[in-house]
Amino acid sequence: MNYDLQTFRGDLFGGVTSAIVALPVALAFGVASGLGAAAGIYGAIAVGFFASVFGGTRSQISGPTPSMTVAMAVIVTSHAATLGEALTVVVMSGILQVLLGVSRLGRYVAYTPYVVISGFMSGIGIIIILIQLLPFLGAPTSPHGPMGALSVLPDALADVNVSAVIIATVSLAIGALWPRRLARLLPSPLASLLAGTLLGVLWLTDAPVIGQIPMGLPELQFTFPPVDFLISAVEPAIILALLGSVDSLLTSLIADSLTGTQHKPNRELVGQGIGNMVAGLFGGLPGAGATMGTVTNIRAGGSTPISGVLRSVLLVMLLLGLAQYVAPIPHAALAGILVKIGWDVIDWRFLTLVHRIRREHLLVMLLTLGLTVFVDLVTAVAIGLIAAGMTHAQQLETLELDSVISVPLLDRTFFSEYQDMTTTDPYSARVGLVALRGSFTVASSRKLVEVIGEDIKDHEVVIFDFSETTYLDDSAAMVVETLMQVAVEKNTEFVVMGLSDDIEDILRILNILRQVPDGHLVGTLDEARQAAYNLLWKHDTGNERDTDHI
Repeated sequence: MNYDLQTFRGDLFGGVTSAIVALPVALAFGVASGLGAAAGIYGAIAVGFFASVFGGTRSQISGPTPSMTVAMAVIVTSHAATLGEALTVVVMSGILQVLLGVSRLGRYVAYTPYVVISGFMSGIGIIIILIQLLPFLGAPTSPHGPMGALSVLPDALADVNVSAVIIATVSLAIGALWPRRLARLLPSPLASLLAGTLLGVLWLTDAPVIGQIPMGLPELQFTFPPVDFLISAVEPAIILALLGSVDSLLTSLIADSLTGTQHKPNRELVGQGIGNMVAGLFGGLPGAGATMGTVTNIRAGGSTPISGVLRSVLLVMLLLGLAQYVAPIPHAALAGILVKIGWDVIDWRFLTLVHRIRREHLLVMLLTLGLTVFVDLVTAVAIGLIAAGMTHAQQLETLELDSVISVPLLDRTFFSEYQDMTTTDPYSARVGLVALRGSFTVASSRKLVEVIGEDIKDHEVVIFDFSETTYLDDSAAMVVETLMQVAVEKNTEFVVMGLSDDIEDILRILNILRQVPDGHLVGTLDEARQAAYNLLWKHDTGNERDTDHI
């Protein structure tokens, strides 16, 4: 792609517009996280710049997001005793994201089940609203998360700051009702911020305000913590890294759909990781791909990483030149903005379909949502993924077992040559065929023995047909060994046919084929029928028979 003046013009407009959108949101997220308003701007600058330079999505805008903000608030209140420890978790999460990208695992992060994503995103939206109820009423935020906010809500209601309520209500109303045709000229978050600030400065001056934030570029704030803290910080760092990765890659998919391009997931994770490492080193809020900023950038004309770089440069200029004007911004104005953001984060589309989705999916979503709100985000994501995995395994079990065919071979030609020598009914099911078609994993391994084991004992010879088996994991392979052992215990001869190179490799690696007698491992169904014929002849006559036809 040739970079020309027209492309630069689009990137410039995109960078300017997304910077205007980012300023009030970054301030609000910084305050909500517990790190302060300045941390939100530092994070928007660091993550936005480095994710654009090193990332793999051309038009993506990165910065503080709702999920990362709530996760950081949990870390500040529950996993870190000092600012240095909290920033250490941010740096560790950035390192983990880089490792995910370097290990080429980026595409797998996007496989997080949607019900888990929907559950914790809706939970995050509810948390944001609950936490902002206190500053909405003019009270200080609770350091104990949403449940702490609810516990002190009666006291806040008893001592309401009317000025704060008016400012917050006006900011919320503007954010919710701002006409779309005006959004291109003045984004709704900025309109809410300006209106709320003017009310606080000119009229309702008794509402709590942000206060002075540091001017100039941030200084290095990272301090190396004790080793025992590093061990305890691994779990929150992993969750923060996974949240940021999922958030970013989902936003990358949205950017792809709007631009017709294709992102590079592994490179994107490297860029996001570097951005979060730098943010943590300089006291910034961690971030990820920001959907609102990305869509704004694309619609304004941004089409290359230059737009993201310009956005960060503009935020630095605003920080250097306008930091002194941030002090009078009321907390209530930011609360109004965040309540609107929290409302938008809730997955209303999915929630309106709860009566249509499968019960097990609904349970996973509600479990994740409940744990997010009432316990913590770390537990919610971990248990949500486990529950979703178990639900998926249950569905796979049904699908995989539907691919198993266990039938008798009612073929008269098996016995036509010697039926006068035996009293056996020529149409009896002396030979069974067990065909494993498709893929088989741990999901269906337990039931395979139950389903097939009973059929094996009903035959004198069973043919295990792997000609249409595409995948066999270790658990399913060990079940194949169990099925062979069942055949031996039931005095049933068995023949194995149609092994592909991959399936044969896994069976040999696990030393399973050692149980297959010589001559019982064949390639085609005709060869399997011949082997079964010879085994039946031997069984009835007591003599070996070597024949080239059935």
